[in-house]
Amino acid sequence: MASRTFASPLSLRAQLLLAASGLLGLILALPGHAADPAPAAAEAQTQFHKAPAAAAQLENPFKGSGSAAAAGGTLYAANCSGCHGRNAGGSGNIPALAHSRVQQTTDGEVFWFITKGSASGAMPSWAGLPEQQRWQIVTYLKTLVDVPTASAAPAAAVYTTPQSAPPPPAPFTDFRFEAPGTQRKITLGDLPAPYATGSSGNAPSVVQRPADVWPQAPAGFKVNLYAKDLHTPRVIHTAPNGDIFVAESDAGRIRVFRGMKADGTPERSEIFAGNLKQPYGIAFYPAGPNPQWVYIGDTDAILRFPYRSGDLQASGPAQHIADLPHGGGHWTRDLVFSADGKTLYAAVGSGSNVDDPDTSPAEKNRADILAFDPDGANMRVHAWGIRNPSGLAIDPADGQLWCTVNERDGLGDNLVPDYITSVRAGGFYGWPWWYLGAHQDPRHAGKHSELKDQAIVPDVLLQPHNASLQIAFYEGQRFPREYSGDLFASEHGSWNKSVRAGYEVIRVPLHQSGNAGGEYQDFLTGFVLPDGSAWGRPVGVAVAPDGSLLVTDDGSNSIWRVDYIGNQ
Repeated sequence: MASRTFASPLSLRAQLLLAASGLLGLILALPGHAADPAPAAAEAQTQFHKAPAAAAQLENPFKGSGSAAAAGGTLYAANCSGCHGRNAGGSGNIPALAHSRVQQTTDGEVFWFITKGSASGAMPSWAGLPEQQRWQIVTYLKTLVDVPTASAAPAAAVYTTPQSAPPPPAPFTDFRFEAPGTQRKITLGDLPAPYATGSSGNAPSVVQRPADVWPQAPAGFKVNLYAKDLHTPRVIHTAPNGDIFVAESDAGRIRVFRGMKADGTPERSEIFAGNLKQPYGIAFYPAGPNPQWVYIGDTDAILRFPYRSGDLQASGPAQHIADLPHGGGHWTRDLVFSADGKTLYAAVGSGSNVDDPDTSPAEKNRADILAFDPDGANMRVHAWGIRNPSGLAIDPADGQLWCTVNERDGLGDNLVPDYITSVRAGGFYGWPWWYLGAHQDPRHAGKHSELKDQAIVPDVLLQPHNASLQIAFYEGQRFPREYSGDLFASEHGSWNKSVRAGYEVIRVPLHQSGNAGGEYQDFLTGFVLPDGSAWGRPVGVAVAPDGSLLVTDDGSNSIWRVDYIGNQ
């Protein structure tokens, strides 16, 4: 994690951690430190629990990251909610963390206080938690709620159990009402005003799948467990020869499965490549039965490995193709080649939830779909204003680029819908000033009015905060004919909604025309238990060589196979 440094040999982070342990004064008194400028900065105090002034300069490496906030919510529930409350509202002499001065102080000061604890001992030191986890908790707390610049947000949505919560207003839904085959359609006319409800911090508590619980598919489909005991399986792709490539992102590796036994599980499992940095996107080049390269989207670069059809391990080291913008925020980098093979598209999500690129240099070339030549040269922006284009795919019927997008958080339970859309070259999709056409984010009121009429309305609006991740066109022959050419998408699941939504795979009908009508259907559901605990979280979707659908699940660290058996 990057941090700022002073002229002193001690880094700012080291000073803060030493301050938290009471050792900073002793270290600075040693020879070589007495005349440094750092002591004065460290000795000064802020008004937030007498934090050293240097704490305010400490940068949160996860600021604005939805995935970090979700992880922080889980950590908060496990470590903090017992005192501060499930909804961070506090009680008695326990202070509230939502809509308190925590929201007006800097991330670094909050991090420092979590690390140090209070002088009285009422707030214990959490220095024993890994640094990354403390930052994730800070990121989560800052969602409850960041103070908007244009209008006051209501209080954070009160958490209610799924059993007692009222049904959401149609056409919005949550996991309680998801059912295979149910059709849904959200239109612009359905959108509520910003802050119609409070903004929730409802990260999933992932539990072990009960033995009698299984994903649910439409009638005529059968689900079996294809692979288990994986390490955060994310994006999944089928190689031209039929091998299945899976990114195990947190483990930093690409795994390959080959063949299928009678019970629907793979015959072989091998590690194709390791020592990667959160690998996500996978693409084969050139198109056809004999690609020569496997391209990988690491969080900070595009790499490629030499490849011959049938390789189960990379035959040579990775070649660096291009750097990608990186840092805090969205880390996933999906890849896909254009139908003619001349262009490599790379999805780069934003570094935040609401930062203005005009004033935040870290947002340069983020919230974009970037384009490169196959050798990594000639980087350009293909489409922009797309907060997190987490999944890319090319329609094999006409070569059109499509993407699925995680939209922004913090505007209420039912804003802003995630979406799936065909992508126009040069198109602007609104982030961060506008959303879904001419709807201005109140946190950027009055900015970039010239872009209002340029913001493109996406093809298909999904449930807000669904966290849509990967898309795949159905090219198999196994499913009923009406599925031909349709899109499948994985919905990883919400954290910014009072009753969770998503945690499913959906189908987007394209009507054998390549055109979406705006509707979608629940397809694979059942990943959340009645009490709201999630046991599974779909991430990737791919069509297997036999025409079945493979779905990665990083909640249960499994891959599910959905087959059509008709009336059997």
